[in-house]
Amino acid sequence: MRAQIKEICDFSQIKSLSDLERASTEAIWQNFERLVGHIFEQNDFSVEINIVRTLQRERRQYDVIACRAGRTVLVECKRWSGHRPRLSALKRAIEQHKERCAFYQTLTGREAVAVVVTLIEEEIKTYEGVPVVPVLKLNSFIAEMENGTYG
Repeated sequence: MRAQIKEICDFSQIKSLSDLERASTEAIWQNFERLVGHIFEQNDFSVEINIVRTLQRERRQYDVIACRAGRTVLVECKRWSGHRPRLSALKRAIEQHKERCAFYQTLTGREAVAVVVTLIEEEIKTYEGVPVVPVLKLNSFIAEMENGTYG
């Protein structure tokens, strides 16, 4: 019988990079989305998690929608564990996320920044203009995005 490991679910308890690393690696996928949302909230964004948007008969699901000062960030969370995913799977996920972002713009009339947040650092940093950000670097990415130094 495997011992139960208590994951960090109260993200306000994260006080260090090692706490963040533990929380991100131990989190089930739903809590990984909550963790990403929490990081955006700590950077003064309003956040919605696991939201479905519908237009006529079409619907799209968004892991995290983060908004601040007229800027919207649509985040696809990829918490792949075990062996690293194939590059083609990550590229396919990004292409699908770009389509969801286009749907969001059609639905709301607002542009949104597409971002993919991963558990581990991937071999690519961007694909088709979409940043691929490991969760441990999300805070610095948000700061760079806000002050215009990203990219």
